[in-house]
Amino acid sequence: MSRIVIHPLFAAILSLAGVSGAGAPALAGTQYKETIRTEFAPKVRAWAQSPDVILAVRRQNEVHAGLSDAAIAKLDRKWREETQSPARPMIDTVLGNALSDYLRQVQDKAQGFYTEIFVMDNRGLNVGQSNLTSDYWQGDEAKWQQTYQAGAGSILIDDVEFDESTQAFQSQLSLPVVDPDTSEVIGAVTVGVNVGLFE
Repeated sequence: MSRIVIHPLFAAILSLAGVSGAGAPALAGTQYKETIRTEFAPKVRAWAQSPDVILAVRRQNEVHAGLSDAAIAKLDRKWREETQSPARPMIDTVLGNALSDYLRQVQDKAQGFYTEIFVMDNRGLNVGQSNLTSDYWQGDEAKWQQTYQAGAGSILIDDVEFDESTQAFQSQLSLPVVDPDTSEVIGAVTVGVNVGLFE
């Protein structure tokens, strides 16, 4: 892991906010983005071409091929409603599928560097995820638009934000999911990277 030194001004701001030590991200400008680009993106690209990911995305692309925009919006509304409900059949189905199990294994092996992982299909709908997301459709967000729609070599690294659910400073890394058999982009993946662990 590259050593990144925190910018003094940012350190002062964090100190005033009561955040210091291991809880504060080691940032100097946008250096963290280069670390994510060089050290994390290649690993994510590799496991995003695993059979677990590719087969699940292919399957969902087939199932969702005929969905209208109205049907997608209805699915997203249902998901959002279920996040506020004790009964969550749709959410439970996605969180309980084989791809979600695989993504949780990937996250567990990442030694705390991954705070969340979710994979999207060619319509921007979640296929599998390690943790609960607030919405089901990502097609209106940059994480899908600037990866799936931008081509196989695209990459998006978001600014650092404090994630309340994980209590960690994270940057979302998003990449296209590329079918190794056809070299076609078939979906996208987003990984929350815990920059608070950077040294």
